[in-house]
Amino acid sequence: MDLTLIVVLVIALALFFDFTNGFHDTANAMATPIATGALRPKVAVGLAAALNLVGAFLSTEVAKTISGGIINEGDGGVLITPELIFAGLIGAIVWNMITWLLGLPSSSSHALFGGLIGAAIVGAGLGAIDFGVVVSKVILPALLAPITAGLIAYVATKLAYAITRRYDGKPDGRDGFRYAQIFSSSLVALAHGTNDAQKTMGVITLTLVAAGLQTAGTDVQWWVIVTCAIAIALGTYMGGWRIIKTLGTGLTDVKPAQGFAAETATAATILASSHVGFALSTTQVASGSVIGSGLGRRGSKVRWKTAGRIGIGWLMTLPAAGAVGALAALVAHLGVIGIIIDAVVGTIVIAGIFVWSRRSEVSHHNVISEVADSGRAVKIKRNPKPKKKAKKADTGGKAPA
Repeated sequence: MDLTLIVVLVIALALFFDFTNGFHDTANAMATPIATGALRPKVAVGLAAALNLVGAFLSTEVAKTISGGIINEGDGGVLITPELIFAGLIGAIVWNMITWLLGLPSSSSHALFGGLIGAAIVGAGLGAIDFGVVVSKVILPALLAPITAGLIAYVATKLAYAITRRYDGKPDGRDGFRYAQIFSSSLVALAHGTNDAQKTMGVITLTLVAAGLQTAGTDVQWWVIVTCAIAIALGTYMGGWRIIKTLGTGLTDVKPAQGFAAETATAATILASSHVGFALSTTQVASGSVIGSGLGRRGSKVRWKTAGRIGIGWLMTLPAAGAVGALAALVAHLGVIGIIIDAVVGTIVIAGIFVWSRRSEVSHHNVISEVADSGRAVKIKRNPKPKKKAKKADTGGKAPA
């Protein structure tokens, strides 16, 4: 297949992944302010889309991790071809859509990494992967970031309730935090743009380097930044409603003070990680924050069974997407016909999933967001309502009839 054609196909597929990332993850930032009434749904989604667009321009450190860190370089350049990147993207998108349909907790980011790693191993061997970078900038942050965000959210929630307890007659309300959520959720959307949009920038840059159209180690080109920013913003605005609807239902127990603490912890963790080039999963960080904020609220406990289900979903994503990417890479080795088969089968699977999702009702059976699940992982103890004492009938001293 002509080199220019395969590069165009990879870029188009990468931008489609960026779009799916937008409706799969980004709307999480605005679910709690919608649920608490701080923002109207359309305004919230529009704000999230705009802030993702802005956030994508703030840093390129994560993009450099993907374009020049995960895949090793050989004498002839990076040890991966555009065909293998195409196969890796197929793996990431297919797994992303499957988990979205089935409601399995997953990470778009880890689906991308898994797909690329699986395809690279099949096409170029284990030597194509820099496992030191994978461990230090992907796996360790995935383990530590949710815990860190959860601890920050726990402390922030404790402080919020302690500071406002004597001034607020409604301990569970803290209505002032409802408007503070506008700021904190906006910060999460901005942070998401600085981290997740860059992953697609890194994939496109890696493709250009592999095709010999860009020198390894150079900065991300401006048109790559612009197109990736627009793609993730469009995905947020056009496809986020299903996730927001589920999230709004799943997080009904989260009060404004908790929401503010969780969102602030999420944004702080992601922004700090983006600065040093850690490729995080926004949903994992947000889930840790929600659980931490729930524990910080008096009278709540963790449903460890649900939390364990979330953890298993996270662990499955990298190897499962890697397996799909590896299978697509094996087919891609057939040459032009292999690329065509990958493209056709991938399109049929993605279209089939989308059509099936449109036919089925939006409910916990087919669309469960990771953060919605984490909301259910925290159980709130409710005080039983006092029983009303039956009034004694006034019989004037006479026995009742």
